[in-house]
Amino acid sequence: MCIGMNKLYDDPNRMRHSVHEFYLKSPAQMARLFADIPEAIMHTQEIVNKIDPFVPIVKDPIPPNFKFTPEYAQKEGLNINNVDDELLLADASEEEKKKWLAEADKNDAEYFVHRCEIGLKNRLIHVPEERHEEYRERLVFEMDIINSMKFPGYMLIVWDFVKVAKEMGIAVGPGRGSAAGSLVAYSLDITDIDPMKYDLLFERFLNPERVSMPDIDMDFMQARRGEIIDYVVEKYGRNQVAQIITFGSLLAKGVIRDVSRVLDVPLSQADKMAKLIPDELGITLNGKMKNGELKPGAFQKEPKIQELVETDPTAARVWEFSKRLEGLKRNAGMHAAGVVISNRELWYKTPIYKPSGETTFVTQYSLNYLEDVDLIKFDFLGLKTLDVIDAGIKLVKRRYDVDVDWNKIDENDPKVYEVIQTGETVGMFQIESSGMQDLNKRLKPANFEDLIAVLALYRPGPMESGMLDDFIERKHGRQEIVYVFEALEDILKPTYGVIVYQEQVMQIVQTIGGMSLGGADIVRRAMGKKKVDEMIKYNKLFSEGAQKQGLDYKTASELFDLIEKFAGYGFNKSHSAAYAMVTFQTAWLKTYYPQEFMAALLTSEKDNTDKVVKYIDEVKRMQIELSPPDVNVSQLEFSATKKDEQDVILFGLGAIKGVGGAAVESILEVREERPFDSMKDFVNRIEPSKVNKRVIESLTKSGGFDQFEY
Repeated sequence: MCIGMNKLYDDPNRMRHSVHEFYLKSPAQMARLFADIPEAIMHTQEIVNKIDPFVPIVKDPIPPNFKFTPEYAQKEGLNINNVDDELLLADASEEEKKKWLAEADKNDAEYFVHRCEIGLKNRLIHVPEERHEEYRERLVFEMDIINSMKFPGYMLIVWDFVKVAKEMGIAVGPGRGSAAGSLVAYSLDITDIDPMKYDLLFERFLNPERVSMPDIDMDFMQARRGEIIDYVVEKYGRNQVAQIITFGSLLAKGVIRDVSRVLDVPLSQADKMAKLIPDELGITLNGKMKNGELKPGAFQKEPKIQELVETDPTAARVWEFSKRLEGLKRNAGMHAAGVVISNRELWYKTPIYKPSGETTFVTQYSLNYLEDVDLIKFDFLGLKTLDVIDAGIKLVKRRYDVDVDWNKIDENDPKVYEVIQTGETVGMFQIESSGMQDLNKRLKPANFEDLIAVLALYRPGPMESGMLDDFIERKHGRQEIVYVFEALEDILKPTYGVIVYQEQVMQIVQTIGGMSLGGADIVRRAMGKKKVDEMIKYNKLFSEGAQKQGLDYKTASELFDLIEKFAGYGFNKSHSAAYAMVTFQTAWLKTYYPQEFMAALLTSEKDNTDKVVKYIDEVKRMQIELSPPDVNVSQLEFSATKKDEQDVILFGLGAIKGVGGAAVESILEVREERPFDSMKDFVNRIEPSKVNKRVIESLTKSGGFDQFEY
C-alpha cells in the first residue's frame, strides 16, 4: 500500500487496513458469521440462482470475422451474400461443430479467396512463368487450410489495416516472424518477401495437424504507428478494440529500492544494497524451487548481502520486507504492441480498464489469458528503421526524382555485399554493432541467403556451440561439407551443410523420416521440450520412415540425435529472411545514396545526442561534409544537398539544442514567402511568441546565420 501510494511506512497519517480479513471465507465461516440472520445467506443464494450462468472460458477460441466483407465485395462488383445453413442441433458432435460455417464465415472465405487470387496475379509479375503453376498450387493449399481452420476473417482484418497503412503513406515492414512463410500473406501484401524463393514453410506459420491461433506481428514506422491503431479503433468501434494490460512486478532489485524508499532509507544506501543483487536474468532474492531443486538466489550468490543484513538493522528490515513482497504485482501498464479486436463488445469477454490520459480501452486480462476468453491478439509494432528507410527514399525522390521500388532491385546486388563485407555497417539494421561488424568481415556474406544466415547465427547458442565457426569455415572451403544422406544436399546447401534454421529441421524430418511437414513441425516443437520418452518415440518413427525409403536405420537414428542437438539453436528462417530484407534495404541505401541515408539516420536520432555524435563520426569516416545549419536552406530534418558544387549533409534545424519543433515550423512557414536577406529581416518577419530570444541565440551559435556574418 505504501509503495503504491508513495507514502512512508512510518507515517502515522498514512492509509492503513483496520481489519485483517481480506480473503474469501468458506461457506461454513459465512454461516457462522450470519448465524443470527440466516436469511441474509438465503437471499444471497437466491440472487446467485437468478443470474444467468456466465462461463467466459472457451475451449476453442473463435477468430473474429471481417465484418466489412459484404460492403467491400459489393464495391468490387461481387455478390457475396451467403446465408446460414440449418442451425446446429443441440446434440451436434464436436466434429460437426468444427465443420459448420456461419454466414459470416462463408462470406469471409469467399472474399478471402478472391483477394488472394488477385494478389497472387500481381505478385507473379516478378516470378518466372515456368513457376507460376507451382505458386498457384501452393496458394490453393494454404487457402484451403486457412478456410478449414476458420481464419479467413483474421487474415482479411490484417490485410485491411496493412492496405490502409500503405495508402496513408505509413511505411510497413516486409514481414516478421513465421507469417513471412505464408504465400497467402505475400499475396495479400501483408508481407513483402517471397516465401517460395527462400524455402520458407507455411506449416511454420499454421500447422494443419496442430490447431493453434494465427499470430501475425506487423512492423510500422514508429512515428506513425499510433495512426493505424486509431484507424482500427474507428473502423471496428471503440467498444470492440482494446490494447492489452501488463503488470509490473516487484522483482529483486526493484523491490529493494521500493521498500527502501517507503522505509525512508537514504538513496545512496538503498542503491548500494540494490547493486549487490547480481545482474542475472530471473534472479531472485533468496532462491526458488525449480524441478524439486533450489535455484540459488542473490543471498546465496553474493556473501556481502548476508554480511550487510547481519550487521545493519536497517538493511535487515529492508531485506525482510523485500522477501515478503518479491514477485507481487506493483502496477498496471499497457502492452507495447498488442491489440485485440472482437466481433462483439469487449465487456462480454473481459473486464475493461481505461488508463489515465488514454483514449483507448485496455483489457484487464493479461496476454496469456486472452485466448481463454475468445480474444485473439494482433501486434502493431513500431520499428524506427522503417522511419529511416522512408525518410531516405523521400530524400532520394526530392533530390533526384527517383522512385525506389524494392520489387525491381536485386537483393543479391554484389556492390551492396562488398560494402557489408568491409564491416563498415554503422546504421545498417541489426548489423551495426561491433560484434556484427567483425562477423561480416569474417563471414563475408556474398548474397541474400548469406545475409539471412548472419542474422540467424549471431546468437549465443550458435556461437557457443561452434555452429558459427563451422559455417564460416565451410563457406570459405576450409572445412569439408559432408551430407549423411544425398537428399540432405538440397536442404542444407544454402547453409553449407550446417543446420541453421527450424525450417531445415522440419524439411529433414519430412524428407528423411517420411513425415508430413505438419508432423515434422510437431517433432520440432517436441525437440525443444527435450522430453526423453518423446524423443525415443520420434527417433524410432523417423528411423523407420527412413528405412522404408531404403535408407540405413542406424545412420538415420544418429542423424535424428544430431538434429535434436542442434534444433535448440535453430532459428526461425521466416523471421530472419524478413528482417534480412530490412537489413538489405538499409545497406542498399547506404551504398547508392550515402548522403540521403545518413541524413535520414541522423534525423531519426536527432533527440539522442550520443547517437547523433556516433553517426556524425561515421559521416566523417565516409568523407561526407556535414554542413552547419542555414536558416535559408535547412529543413526541420537533416537533408542532402549540394553546396559549392560539393555533396553535403545539411544540419537539420530540429536537431539544434534549444530550437523546438514549433519554432522551426514557424520559420519554414515564413521562409516560404521569400528567403531571409539579413538578421534584421529574420527578426522582423518571424513570430516572436514561437521564435524567441533563446531560439535565435541557439540558431546563431550553431551557424544558422553565418551567411549574414553573425
